[in-house]
Amino acid sequence: MATLLYRLGRASFRHRRMVLALWLAVLAALGGSAAAFMGSMASNFSMPGTEAQRALDTLAEQFPQASGAAGTIVVAAPEGRQLTSGQDAATVQALVKEASTLPGVLAALDPFQTKAFSPDGRYALIQVQFATRGDEVTDAQREAYAKVGKAAEGTDLKVAAGGEVMTAEPEIGSTEALGVAVAAVVLVITFGSLVAAGMTLLNALIGVGAGMAGLYALSGVIELTTTAPILALMLGLAVGIDYSLFITSRHRQNLAEGLEPEEAAGRAVGTAGSAVVFAGATVVIALAGLAVVGIPFLTIMGLAAAGTVAVAVAVAITLQPALLGFAGRRILPRKHRAAVPETGEGAGTEEKDTEEKDTEEKKERHPFSFRWGYFVTHHRLPFILAGVVALGALAVPAADMRLALPDHGTAPVGSSAREAYDLTAEGFGPGFNGRLVAVVTAGSAQATQQAVGQAVQLIQSTPGVLAVAPQGVNAEGTTALLSVIPKTGPTDEATETMVHEIRERVSGVSGAEIALTGVTAIGIDISEKLADALPVYLLLVVGLSVLLLMLVFRSVLVPVKAALGFLLTVGATFGITVAIFQEGHLAGLVGLDTPGPLVSFLPILLIGILFGLAMDYQVFLVSRMREDFVHGDTARQATVNGMGHGGRVVTAAALIMISVFGGFVFMDDPIIKSMGFALALGVAVDAFVVRMTIVPAVMSLLGDSAWWLPRWLNRALPNVDIEGEGLRAHLDRDAERVPAGV
Repeated sequence: MATLLYRLGRASFRHRRMVLALWLAVLAALGGSAAAFMGSMASNFSMPGTEAQRALDTLAEQFPQASGAAGTIVVAAPEGRQLTSGQDAATVQALVKEASTLPGVLAALDPFQTKAFSPDGRYALIQVQFATRGDEVTDAQREAYAKVGKAAEGTDLKVAAGGEVMTAEPEIGSTEALGVAVAAVVLVITFGSLVAAGMTLLNALIGVGAGMAGLYALSGVIELTTTAPILALMLGLAVGIDYSLFITSRHRQNLAEGLEPEEAAGRAVGTAGSAVVFAGATVVIALAGLAVVGIPFLTIMGLAAAGTVAVAVAVAITLQPALLGFAGRRILPRKHRAAVPETGEGAGTEEKDTEEKDTEEKKERHPFSFRWGYFVTHHRLPFILAGVVALGALAVPAADMRLALPDHGTAPVGSSAREAYDLTAEGFGPGFNGRLVAVVTAGSAQATQQAVGQAVQLIQSTPGVLAVAPQGVNAEGTTALLSVIPKTGPTDEATETMVHEIRERVSGVSGAEIALTGVTAIGIDISEKLADALPVYLLLVVGLSVLLLMLVFRSVLVPVKAALGFLLTVGATFGITVAIFQEGHLAGLVGLDTPGPLVSFLPILLIGILFGLAMDYQVFLVSRMREDFVHGDTARQATVNGMGHGGRVVTAAALIMISVFGGFVFMDDPIIKSMGFALALGVAVDAFVVRMTIVPAVMSLLGDSAWWLPRWLNRALPNVDIEGEGLRAHLDRDAERVPAGV
């Protein structure tokens, strides 16, 4: 593979104008397609095979009027006033009339008819039924709904519009640009050259632009959830910058050794590019592997992000060498350009190898990286024990992790959805924010009515149920709805227990099918299915990491060590995320108003993404260790060399990823906030604690046995040549064919 990529790198360098023009044409074509074919994003999370989803499907078929999104307008009077009489009563009726005339609304229910007043008369609920699902409600309809309350102006009444219809697509704003700005600063410091930093960033932006444009173009035919583009943007930016960074760093190293620019770019793509392809492949495989969970919205999220990563890899190994051709020797800091020979192949391979044996000279070239590698390997046991114990302790809160779909109780303070949620809980109790719907279906109207009577009795007697009441019946009388109000909030553990108890009780009703649904029930079903899939997916990812790394490093212990390190990373990341987002410790530091359960798909998504990113750093550090060990260094010296040559680049890459992911922590959406935080934290833990501390310590402890592989397995495994040994042999053969003096 290295030889093939070497040729690709040289060809891209040589035909740089054509390569750049092709990528710009692709970007323009995809951008035009996105503008022409972009569809709406889905804010709902469907889960085929669950009871809640079956009930929704039944509603769509048998009772379509009740299958649309629901909204709730909350009206609250000041202390000492009641909404049931006088001018306030007239204001409430005016609000009902206003809501019923909104675009997209089928009906607004008068609280005087539904008796939706609090016991003290200070609070009223106006139920609003939309004709379409929440993700199909247009921005204009949602904006008009949020502005309901003009009639209450000047009356001291509080009016807030809430409900599932208020779940809108999160917007990408200036906070994400902050992460890119920090990444640019890191690149400038790392390279010491504005040209190198700007070119690397430009390459990544073109890649993420093409990936995102392609994703939006497909949204017209594929239903994307609102979080899918955000996740794709996160990963596309992070890996795009990192992959370009790795290739540019190796190119600069090649130039410094006296290679001609074209040869330097070819070798950079052949060596660092091989690692980029492998690292990118692991990310793509891990994300695409989410399809095995069997959850459609998670599959789409994984494939969307995987596609963006694949584009980032393609851009890095083709457009990056082309841009290196335009930059020439300006890719080096100004003070270093004069010291680099203008022509010639520079130091020969043997001379280069000899120089790399001199540890003291290496310390002069990269003092901190080599000194850190030497220090860690010299004190390996304390570092291993401290790292494992610390990460193990940080993982402890993960044992109490709870999963749920977020409700509006975690929405930003001051938003209409959050105000409606808080007013509802204040006036009626937390359970009114987690209404459930029991869908009763039978073969005839009479059978349906009988089943409704039995179901009401069974549900009302269930512990944790506050109230249950008939909500409506379809024209044929074969499908009826029951409104179920729990005593506890939507994400409360007691509500989950109550849902299971209701389902068990109504399963005994004969002659009818009774299914429990609603936003709360859907969230519970999704969380349970994801929790069941988590161990299977974790086993799949860990097994995959062992096989892939065994293929790359021709070793048994190195892959096992890498997998155990990955488990430490995941455990610590889960633990800290639970402590902050679920338990509320230091929540103010991330701008979190209200702690609550983690979003259901965060753990399984985090495992897939962190696996791929962890393999990035593992490959870039350990591949150099193996390369030096194969060429004669002792195991300990090879470990120090790997840290010395790769430490600075991996540090920069990790800081860039942390910056990009960290930028999303400042978004108001709690799902995106938790994803950005967990990814930034996971990268920090994996890069600095696991890969750059525990890994070199364990490698030096294992010594030569780290590279042991049974002969039969070595023969069975294909050689993917990540370290570029085949490329080196190819270049040596070419050099031997050149006559002396030519």
